[in-house]
Amino acid sequence: MRNMRLEWLDDILAVADAGSLARAATMRHVSQSAFTRRLRVIEAALGQPLFERRRKPLTLLPEVAPHLPAMRSLAAQLRQLRDGLSQSGGARGLTLACQHALTTTHSPAIVVALTAGQARPVRVRSENREDCLLRLLAGEADLAVVYDVPQIAPLALGDAFERASLGPERLIPVAAPGLPRGEDLPYIGYPGDVFLGQVMDRALLPRIGSTRRLRRCAETALTLAAHEYARRGIGVAWLPVSMVRDDLARGRLVALAPEVPELDMEIWMIRLPRAERGGWDADWHGLLATLSLAPPPSL
Repeated sequence: MRNMRLEWLDDILAVADAGSLARAATMRHVSQSAFTRRLRVIEAALGQPLFERRRKPLTLLPEVAPHLPAMRSLAAQLRQLRDGLSQSGGARGLTLACQHALTTTHSPAIVVALTAGQARPVRVRSENREDCLLRLLAGEADLAVVYDVPQIAPLALGDAFERASLGPERLIPVAAPGLPRGEDLPYIGYPGDVFLGQVMDRALLPRIGSTRRLRRCAETALTLAAHEYARRGIGVAWLPVSMVRDDLARGRLVALAPEVPELDMEIWMIRLPRAERGGWDADWHGLLATLSLAPPPSL
């Protein structure tokens, strides 16, 4: 489709996603009559009909529907281009690479600190630990926030990075209150090629006593998924205290330690040395002081 505009794409996609003209107009924050006029303007500008109006609800014509994936992709690209151009004359945005679990538990406080009094946007990338560090080295991230367990899965940083501790975190076993806890205990595992999978294989599972047998009933690389599986009574999940504190307080989950082993970890914020950093050089110590106000992960 020639001469396509971002707002036209958004209008067309709203019709496809909403299921009715009224809901699509609401999604686009205009009245139904104004939205109808906009759709006719789009068709007139493109020189071809796009919508089936003979039946209700309003839908895309069959020959238009196959182009929806391309429209979504183009809309995303145009939006990114627009945002990039709008920022080119001012302070550039920041990119924060976060280990997956930390994206959920700690990145909100970090984003609050990074955006306080600033007009620059913050882009958060959720990655495995090694990928966070690779993004820093490649200049694709300004900061990384990751876990460290020196005795099990140490961070091999050397002089390549500058780092500071954001405090401790504890990985604890939790389960739904009704989960049977006999000799055969079902649990939710993490793949061996991700950080928490390595931690479980090297530091937690070997510490299970001989009187208990753990049975892996599910596996996921995502702590958010493991959290939900535990809440639904599928099995025991090892999760950061900061992720499950509210569930423990409300009785939706119970902690199984010391009956089942837990593990202390450290949270590190990392950046490249000054000589290798790009355009971002905010008040590192001020940022760390702000973030150190977070409560410790004790129960």
